[in-house]
Amino acid sequence: MIIGVPKEIKKGEYRVALTPEGAAELKKDGHAILVETGAGEGSGFSDNEYLNVDADIVDRETVFKKSELIVKVKEPLTSEYNLLKDGQAIFTYLHLAPNRELTELLLKKKITGLAYETLQKDGSLPLLAPMSEIAGRMAPLMGAYFLQKIHRGEGVLATGTVGVKPAKAVILGAGVVGTNAAHVCVGIGMDTVVINKGVEKLQKLDELFMGRVKTLPLTAHNIAEEIKDADILIGAILVPGGKTPVLVTKEMLKTMKKGAVIIDVSVDQGGCIETSRPTTHDNPIYEVEGIIHYCVANMPGAYPRTSTLALTNTTLPYIKFLANMGVEHAIKEDSAIKTALNTYEGRITNKALAEAMGI
Repeated sequence: MIIGVPKEIKKGEYRVALTPEGAAELKKDGHAILVETGAGEGSGFSDNEYLNVDADIVDRETVFKKSELIVKVKEPLTSEYNLLKDGQAIFTYLHLAPNRELTELLLKKKITGLAYETLQKDGSLPLLAPMSEIAGRMAPLMGAYFLQKIHRGEGVLATGTVGVKPAKAVILGAGVVGTNAAHVCVGIGMDTVVINKGVEKLQKLDELFMGRVKTLPLTAHNIAEEIKDADILIGAILVPGGKTPVLVTKEMLKTMKKGAVIIDVSVDQGGCIETSRPTTHDNPIYEVEGIIHYCVANMPGAYPRTSTLALTNTTLPYIKFLANMGVEHAIKEDSAIKTALNTYEGRITNKALAEAMGI
């Protein structure tokens, strides 16, 4: 199979979908690897490292034109739409629920759209987990940074100090993002509250942190009460393949402390804060009702070396399986690959996505 690795062009995105080591593994299986010039540089991998394992370094048009399977990190952007071939397969973080334009393009071109974020195995999301871990651990750090007065924050030191209470963090969701965010919040001494729909995950958090995290069931009342004195609010809600429900409205922001910081990690899927909209690493924040919003849609891209290695450790076995079996056969034979499938032969194949699109 001919596998293409384009350079990521999303603003502030430096990750790459395949390392030289991964390329070498695929070459051993007899596949051709087309890597766009400079694709790995942001993550510290030179073109020569790919050439040394017999991958081909080519221009952007060649990657898309000749490849049967495109592997990426982020969803195709508008400038890449015309490069995608009819009937091609793409394996990446697609996040289609809030992106009707891209969804319709994939349907029109009958592209086999395989999404990292919907692939499920044994009840988990193994390709989303490593990036969720990084985003979760970043969230409190970004929140603490933008609490600084010079960034329009309220001027509260997250850790507190002798005789002064630490900041309060409220985390919506107790999945991978929420759990990792809680790890960091507790680690730096913050007063931490986690609100989640399922009690079972809250019980696990209580055991994990031995009571150092306050846990509450997800109700409108609990959210409204807890955000009133929150210094950092972290949105960590996920509906695999679907649009994230709005849990905090614009009206509710008026009850929060001026200069508090919202980190909406859910923004890739629409966000769980009504006032969330995607931002970039070079312009990460904006203000609504006096509340700072950090809604960077590719948070792990800030640490591309770590993120690339963590991501490709988990994606490579699936890329090898797709290449060795053939995309269509792999979908039919493997239940995990089937869950990654979002679009196929002009149809939506993911229920949550179909519901989000009203199709």
